[in-house]
Amino acid sequence: MASLSCIASISAASLQSRRALFASFRRNPICLDSLTLDVVADVKTERIVVLGGSGFVGSAICKAAVSKGIEVISLSRSGRPSYSDSWVDQVTWLTGDVFYANWDEVLAGATAVVSTLGGFGSEEQMQRINGEANVVAVNAAKDFGIPKFILISVHDYNLPSFLLSMGYFTGKRKAESELLSKYPTSGVVFRPGFIYGKRKVDGFEIPLDLIGEPIEKFLSAVENFTKPLNSLPASDLLLAPPVSVDDLAFAVVNAVVDDDFFGIFTIEQIKEAAASVKV
Repeated sequence: MASLSCIASISAASLQSRRALFASFRRNPICLDSLTLDVVADVKTERIVVLGGSGFVGSAICKAAVSKGIEVISLSRSGRPSYSDSWVDQVTWLTGDVFYANWDEVLAGATAVVSTLGGFGSEEQMQRINGEANVVAVNAAKDFGIPKFILISVHDYNLPSFLLSMGYFTGKRKAESELLSKYPTSGVVFRPGFIYGKRKVDGFEIPLDLIGEPIEKFLSAVENFTKPLNSLPASDLLLAPPVSVDDLAFAVVNAVVDDDFFGIFTIEQIKEAAASVKV
């Protein structure tokens, strides 16, 4: 046990040290503004995998994500698109099919997966691409430990049940069900209607915005008059407002960066989600 005289000596020495340090500060004052502080911030880096990233919707999502500093990997059967926009060089383009993908390569380091998979064809083809392909992707992402999955689905247009039983819709709803069961608190489903924008096909640009944008503005202007008609079967085939592909893309970006963003999003909610991140 230390003696009292020893403790007293230590305390006296400590006091002298403090006095000497204070005197030194008085002789050489420090300007705090000149100090450089090294601060290590815990910044979350987003890295997303876009399934179907070279398609109409997928490429818009890739472009929007790149504009927000998000690292992007695209997986599609066609690989890198043929056009040479500046953002294209900032995306990693992988060629492959979700049914045969090397998920260890595709998903490494990803923080979210975005699926734009879907298409028309025979009943069997629509069930396979709209439903089964997305189910495979959801389960691969879940097994790999990817924290978020975002699915581009489709609005139901208030169609009668016999039309919603078509493979296109049943496939999409099957994918939604699988996603929300595997990702109940982080899965995102977007249900847009007609999507417009400048669509590039075989080197040609199809200006769908020349049709979609005026219709969207018109339907927004007459919304109060058409609301009573919304409950009519199939009414949304005429009354559901189109969605800009850019709005859909930025809504996806919002879903990627916001950890509290999950659930099913309607046409209007897609536009609201886009508005909060568009500049």
